[in-house]
Amino acid sequence: MGNLLIVGTMAFDAIETPFGKTGRILGGAGTFIGLAASQFNVKSAIVSVVGDDFPQSYMDILLNKNIDLSGVEVVKGGKTFFWEGKYHNDLNSRDTLATELNTLADFNPVVPADFTNAEIVMLGNLHPNIQLSVINQMETRPKLIILDTMNFWMDHTWDELMNVISKIDVLTINDEEARQMTNEYSLVKAAAKIQKMGPRYVVIKKGEHGALLFHRENIFFAPALPLEEVFDPTGAGDTFAGGFAGYLAEAGYVSFESMKNAIIHGSNLASFCVERFGTERMVDLQKDEVEARLEQFKELTQFNIELT
Repeated sequence: MGNLLIVGTMAFDAIETPFGKTGRILGGAGTFIGLAASQFNVKSAIVSVVGDDFPQSYMDILLNKNIDLSGVEVVKGGKTFFWEGKYHNDLNSRDTLATELNTLADFNPVVPADFTNAEIVMLGNLHPNIQLSVINQMETRPKLIILDTMNFWMDHTWDELMNVISKIDVLTINDEEARQMTNEYSLVKAAAKIQKMGPRYVVIKKGEHGALLFHRENIFFAPALPLEEVFDPTGAGDTFAGGFAGYLAEAGYVSFESMKNAIIHGSNLASFCVERFGTERMVDLQKDEVEARLEQFKELTQFNIELT
């Protein structure tokens, strides 16, 4: 059983889509990553911060998935990070209506002693200095450090972001962010530039159009599973990252081939996430459902071709 350290937000989300609207519900990158990774035989821990307004029932959801929460700081009298967003009719774009950092504004992560030698580290989308702080707390160099980021950090903390990217193994970003980071429209050229910044592997997410994996001259593409209903895309990218990291932690080895499988597992789990609001689908997701959908992925991508 591999050790997986997850660093990311545990939060309240309020979401509106063409299909409905929620009040404050469980969200946050660390939450989605942890729930996805719990589908694998791994020992995982989340490092995060919440206020004392974060209900024990939400903690219990994660604890019941055997996720270690000893690295979650609960700030007495503090308020938990809150995000509110409204999706447009195509669900590919959204407006952020509110972002309240609250306890996240002064977050100083502390890695639990049992996880300072974790084999896989998944750094969720946070300030680069927070991500770097976690790397510096590791007693031994992990087999794999995976980092997620976004255009906000490129706009406001470029130097810090480049510093932490130079120390990681895998960067996961979407296609728009890859183009912004490199000033290259071609994703092949963008991935090559990013690899020169430090990461050995680059994963470029394309939402409903799948994901690309780059390593040196090798490229792999995984489609997104066509779904009858997409209810709420919130957390899909983090769920993908959790499935990706969880699979690699369970596999226990890192190669381009294992990464290809990790991409498929991440895409598979993300396809469940979008079927309900927030974390609702991931909380009750059963392994037989996951395996059945993996078979669908296999059928979607397998073919025989005769070359003359």
